[in-house]
Amino acid sequence: MNVPARVHEVAFRVRYAETDAMGFAYHTHYLVWCEVGRTGLLREAGRSYAELERDGIFLAVSEADIRYHAPARYEDPVRVQTWLTELRSRGVAFEYRIAHAETDRTFATARTRLVCLGRDGRPRTLPHDLRALLRTWVTPRPARNPTPPPGFIEPHRR
Repeated sequence: MNVPARVHEVAFRVRYAETDAMGFAYHTHYLVWCEVGRTGLLREAGRSYAELERDGIFLAVSEADIRYHAPARYEDPVRVQTWLTELRSRGVAFEYRIAHAETDRTFATARTRLVCLGRDGRPRTLPHDLRALLRTWVTPRPARNPTPPPGFIEPHRR
């Protein structure tokens, strides 16, 4: 996974409460660490998540994918790198690299998609000002196979 130039970084140590009986960071905490990175990126872009909620804008995770490469252990220094890969009218996608802050060993890579909801819990369009702030953070994800195979028919997208 190539980390783009425009990335938010946050660092911390694995806390005892985040580990299992073997001293490894429990797998669900990696998603919490992604949230820390994501909300930090939003804040650095110019709007805190708390401000968005006060304005009736809620970003709900609709999809999460994580791949574990190596275990983080109690007291390991962790660096979470977060970047924005998609900005759509009603949603966003982030990618993450969670690594040892000193050795750069990758612990996990992840991707989340979020949908914008209003106070009523229904999908809504991302506000124009938020899209404008986030547009400068978008690093498009490279196509896995930029040339479709012969006979490929593009599926209908909603």
